[in-house]
Amino acid sequence: MSKVLIVYATRMGETERIAQLIGEGVRISGVEAVVMDAGKIKNEGDLQGYDALVFGSSTYHGEMLNKMKTLLFLAEKAGLEGKVGGAFGAFGWSGEAPGRIYNTMANVFKMAMVGDPLMLKNASLGGGIQMAQEYGKSIAGKLKER
Repeated sequence: MSKVLIVYATRMGETERIAQLIGEGVRISGVEAVVMDAGKIKNEGDLQGYDALVFGSSTYHGEMLNKMKTLLFLAEKAGLEGKVGGAFGAFGWSGEAPGRIYNTMANVFKMAMVGDPLMLKNASLGGGIQMAQEYGKSIAGKLKER
């Protein structure tokens, strides 16, 4: 069975909520999902054994959280080229973090990215729950295509 790692960095809990919903979408599709706080990833070996990786961070003052920046530096050494990837994040006024994560995964890590990054102000607003679950389903769908 394929396995997806969904890693988030959050300050207020909203990005974690989005990560959990993406995980639900992955599981609904019959694929195993592991959801984890970025602070629990200690080395590039912690990223091994997954067929897809999805990274997300909230945006504060135009930046992703430092825990996600640290994760991206670790991930650069993990040999993720060709693996399925996705990026997401919660934001208030601006939403740069998901796009920066996505571009790093696509252009530096050379991952096979799904669509565009998922950007939500709040998982509970404007269909956010369904959008996050659909994003998870698209990750699982891309894995099944391979």
